[in-house]
Amino acid sequence: MKRLLSDALVAVTMLLAPVAFAQDAWPTKPVVIIVPFAAGGVADLLPRVVGAKLSEKWKQPVIVENKVGASGNIGMAEGAHAAPDGYTFVLAPAGNLTVNPILFKHLTFDTYKDLAPVTELAQSPNVLVVHPSVPVKTFKELIAYAKANPGKLNFASPGAGSGAHLAGELLKTDAGIDMVHVPYKGLAPAVNDLLAGNTQLMFAGISTVIQYVKSGKLVALAIASPARSPELPDVPTVAESGLPGFEVTSWYGIVTRAGTPPAIIARVRRDMAEALRQDDVRAKLANVGLEPVGSTPDAFAAMIKAETRKWGDIVHKANITVE
Repeated sequence: MKRLLSDALVAVTMLLAPVAFAQDAWPTKPVVIIVPFAAGGVADLLPRVVGAKLSEKWKQPVIVENKVGASGNIGMAEGAHAAPDGYTFVLAPAGNLTVNPILFKHLTFDTYKDLAPVTELAQSPNVLVVHPSVPVKTFKELIAYAKANPGKLNFASPGAGSGAHLAGELLKTDAGIDMVHVPYKGLAPAVNDLLAGNTQLMFAGISTVIQYVKSGKLVALAIASPARSPELPDVPTVAESGLPGFEVTSWYGIVTRAGTPPAIIARVRRDMAEALRQDDVRAKLANVGLEPVGSTPDAFAAMIKAETRKWGDIVHKANITVE
């Protein structure tokens, strides 16, 4: 009987050995990180900076591929349909994991069944800015002005369902004010019209508008994150300004095809977190207003769930739809 058990254990070990070896040897070929947006933006820079460190560590190329279109859904779909072998990952901005599954009814993939969370790579604080023509200097003054002039203020966004749109709708709900949403086809035209005074306010990433704040072309009223930003240390948070619990943080995560071996996911997360701790990486991210995170897959999954619930409520309350 002992001989039979011993032989059985040897057989099982031999069967499992190739799998363990394959994971230990991973990667044996280039690793791809899909970015569902065009080259040149923050969402593109982040995986390139981290990917360069991973390439050094893994002794394999880490290739960033831009797959643009359909509000990021084309790139997300490619990642969701990839082989679950640990060689394809996707850089996923917050909206693609929490809002798009609600807004787009005919996706070719199931965000929650076909993709596995790896890590939240980084966050970017948002700031509420107004055109200097608006007669306010503080967040409290803005809310008082909006209440005294319902429907007079227009807030810009890069498009329906974007983070800036949802932030504006959340402000309307939490502060009890009436503003008009003006969607644009992209971030650049939205910012340009705000600078021209054609709209009055907007939520935007600090890196997008800080040059205009410093030059006086826009006025920063409040940071929409839990803590003040080192980039604008004198600008209070929305919570400090009288609206406790208000938080709108842009974030970027890494996901991969569901079914990818957990050992590979754990290693990728660990190595990405290590890269994010390096001084030169942190400096490069700080230059574009990004704060490194490097969370565990479980923590990232919990965050996605909570954010989906939060923004799903706003989408339904504001009756937000996309064409």
